[in-house]
Amino acid sequence: MRSQYCGSLNAAHIDQEVTLSGWVDRRRDHGGVIFIDLRDREGIVQVVFDPDAKENFALADKVRGEYVLQVTGKVRARAAAAVNPNMASGEIEVYGTGLKILNEAETIPFPLDAFSNVGEETRLKYRFLDLRRLEMQKSLRFRSKVTSAIRNYLDRNNFLDIETPILTRATPEGARDYLVPSRTHENKFFALPQSPQLFKQLLMVAGFDRYYQIAKCFRDEDLRADRQPEFTQIDIETSFMTQDQIMSVTEGMIREVFKDLKGVEFDELQRMPFSEAIAKYGSDKPDMRIPLELVDVKDLVAEVDFKVFAGPANDPKSRVTALKVPGGNEKLTRKQIDDYTKFVSIYGAKGLAYIKVNDKNDLEEGLQSPIVKNLPVPVRAAILERVGAENGDLIFFGADKHKIVTEALGALRCKLGADLNLYTKEWAMLWVVDFPMFEELDDGSLTAIHHPFTAPSCSPEELAANPATALSQAYDLVLNGTELGGGSVRIHTKEMQQTVFNILGISEEEQREKFGFLLDALKYGAPPHGGLAFGLDRLIMLMIGASSIRDVIAFPKTQSAACVMTDAPGFVDDLQLRELHIRLRKKEKAEAAPAEGAEYGM
Repeated sequence: MRSQYCGSLNAAHIDQEVTLSGWVDRRRDHGGVIFIDLRDREGIVQVVFDPDAKENFALADKVRGEYVLQVTGKVRARAAAAVNPNMASGEIEVYGTGLKILNEAETIPFPLDAFSNVGEETRLKYRFLDLRRLEMQKSLRFRSKVTSAIRNYLDRNNFLDIETPILTRATPEGARDYLVPSRTHENKFFALPQSPQLFKQLLMVAGFDRYYQIAKCFRDEDLRADRQPEFTQIDIETSFMTQDQIMSVTEGMIREVFKDLKGVEFDELQRMPFSEAIAKYGSDKPDMRIPLELVDVKDLVAEVDFKVFAGPANDPKSRVTALKVPGGNEKLTRKQIDDYTKFVSIYGAKGLAYIKVNDKNDLEEGLQSPIVKNLPVPVRAAILERVGAENGDLIFFGADKHKIVTEALGALRCKLGADLNLYTKEWAMLWVVDFPMFEELDDGSLTAIHHPFTAPSCSPEELAANPATALSQAYDLVLNGTELGGGSVRIHTKEMQQTVFNILGISEEEQREKFGFLLDALKYGAPPHGGLAFGLDRLIMLMIGASSIRDVIAFPKTQSAACVMTDAPGFVDDLQLRELHIRLRKKEKAEAAPAEGAEYGM
């Protein structure tokens, strides 16, 4: 029903007869000549009907927005004054010689060329219309090109595309599982996979050497701009490769995708230790486009009488850190400073001390700050020297528990970068490596930074002796302050896996219950293996400059994890519930505080 796409026509097609099919983007009647902008997935072309072709002209007069048409005609050049440089087909138009209305359309709920004034809820309710917008068509076409490029790269590098189960069992991976009740196994549940983690490890045990999958994953967690309850991973696992080799082959994939589809070439990527990322940038996913660094001044203020600084300075679990903003005196007003104080409070900071450097050579009168009187002159001088302060700079301070200062100043650094447009480049990508194996919880116990299958960089004996200081063979790829993906070398020996479980306090009974099939696999010649997973939705979002992954997913959920188009989740009838051995609680009982895990009576 078509010979070309509308958006593919250009001056090279002049004098050709074409057949087009698409939707009416706009119809205009100019002095007896009817212009129809016909739209398909590739773009828009202008079609002209004049009164000489009476039947076609009369039919074109009936056409309205979003009607589905088939048009035949001849491509011709536009008059010079009518050329539209904003359209790919702007140099030409189609003189219509035939017209068929394939379907009519009711008036749509919102104009497709004014989507910015339409609420997201409305756009998602009528997603099938929202997807007609050229912006959405462009983003999903780009997504398709990215997945094709990824498959081509991995296929060339001998990776096998293997599917893993969607219905599996619940495993602790850091977020709530989506549970699926079983009809045939009373009182038991499947879980939707948070990732194919265990299965891809089993594929390595099975000898499939190099695996990949563009996999659907599910996590029942609070949502934000770069999170969805169901999302897509580029999942990769390899055997008989070192950490450096795994990073090299996957880095090559991302670099090739950027070069081919964005024309952006990256040199070999920087590798930054986790400890450096946290110390200098307050984040394990630092945005290296921003030329601001955190500088610890804990040792400089340990002896001052100012308790706000001295207390954390003498606490081994705290830090006192400065963040210099070059030229901040003129760039930031007092109101903005107050706003930033409120901003860091989100992360638990009790305040945001600052010093304005008016004259760095006058340590008595040249520094402006509510706190400067509490700092002896030698301390002031030492702080200015350490942060490299110049006249006109503004210095922010954080003094509190290590986690609070790190998160608060790390977030402030990124906010300053955005608010003051401090970015020095468009793209900044790096690896963050040498993550700790564990982090300490409030009760003193340890939990895995990544997951309990991550291999440490030491022997089982060394790990058992010093678990709190052990490093893992884990790595994250970061782009513009967003984690694109992460992974690790996996534990492949029973002895190491048992050591990690013991440190995490996972009993033998719990090990068998949750990971028995993996532990069994490790007993039968598991090879050294490792891999990683990239967030495909995040990758596309960053590459096209979208503000949310919802703009690069065909049918996303809202921030409340609902689909307003299909009205999901929805109620099911009593018969289905009985078949699943589920009885819903009555509403009046739900008002009382339920016991944990007592949402359903079985």
